[in-house]
Amino acid sequence: MAKVWIGAENIVSPLGLTAADNYAACLQNHSGIAAHEGIGLNGETLYVSRMKDVPSELPNTTSRILQMLYASVKDALRQTSLQLKNNKRVALILSTTKGDIEALEQGSLEGAALSKLVEDLSKLIGHEGEVNVLSNACISGAAAIILAHDMVQTKRADHVIVTGADVVSRFTLTGFQSLHAISHEAARPFCKTRKGVSLGEAAGTVVVSNDNSIFNGEAFDLLGGSTSNDANHISGPSRTGEGLYRAITKTLNRAGVSTADIDFISAHGTGTLYNDDMESVAFNRAGLKDTPLNSFKGYFGHTLGAAGVLEVALCMQTLRNNTMLKNMGMVEAGTVEQVNVLTEHISAPVKTILKTASGFGGCNAALLIQNNNA
Repeated sequence: MAKVWIGAENIVSPLGLTAADNYAACLQNHSGIAAHEGIGLNGETLYVSRMKDVPSELPNTTSRILQMLYASVKDALRQTSLQLKNNKRVALILSTTKGDIEALEQGSLEGAALSKLVEDLSKLIGHEGEVNVLSNACISGAAAIILAHDMVQTKRADHVIVTGADVVSRFTLTGFQSLHAISHEAARPFCKTRKGVSLGEAAGTVVVSNDNSIFNGEAFDLLGGSTSNDANHISGPSRTGEGLYRAITKTLNRAGVSTADIDFISAHGTGTLYNDDMESVAFNRAGLKDTPLNSFKGYFGHTLGAAGVLEVALCMQTLRNNTMLKNMGMVEAGTVEQVNVLTEHISAPVKTILKTASGFGGCNAALLIQNNNA
């Protein structure tokens, strides 16, 4: 099978407007999560990661999420030689769970449509190819990258721009509060005393292609991935980790990669009791209990539809810098099965990374990125 490449990563978040800036902030142990007074359902102070200064390159829109997406995609495209005009072979995928939910809060049903958001973005960047929206709970970003890989490998497209975004809104916050899933402190994934999710907002973009030469910098092998479903519960993950275990093992088998080849795992790690326990079980079942892993959600909060793309972008920065970031907020190990959670930044050769994601409805995703540039 022909190689599929991934490169030109971007992140727009409270920690910066490029992937490199965001990664550097993480290396300095900075987190975008902070206390915000009075934003809870009953006026509680909640810890979220929210943009203070949203990019404002588009003067004729009040849509924060569209501004973030546009800035993210523009920066990613600047890292390539892609020409969008008269090029039907470039596809665009938007991953999001809520889209422009703030438009709904302002009374605009049309403005809140996911299809309108991606169509508006497509027009703004001068894109003329296939357009898709992938909205599958918290695996949306990872699933979108897997779809992009498959589109390129099956020659449905030559290049795919994958961008993901969600914003912290009252709708989202109160929804998670109703599930008693929101932490009243900054999220601490995989920690014994973890209290729940801290929500975050961000946009992230990567470019997937059949042609390595379009990238201005190094690109990496995207080895593909798999999705699965627990069929367990509308919001609770399988206690056996069955769905995530199947996604991981299918991904490894399809790519011809063994567990010994995995240098680093970017886990989902929401900071909730059941999710982090489930992941620890799945990683143990897959033979990965000793593989170094982290969750990036202690830095960015849970950015929902952006999470998979943002975290893959950070994985790419990890490959570029050969430094694995620690799991922010970790105080004491406390999952039902032992896993190798990083408590310090580790500089070491990194070649192959496994990215996983899980979400409501029992959905799971796993994908592999490999650096063969040495």
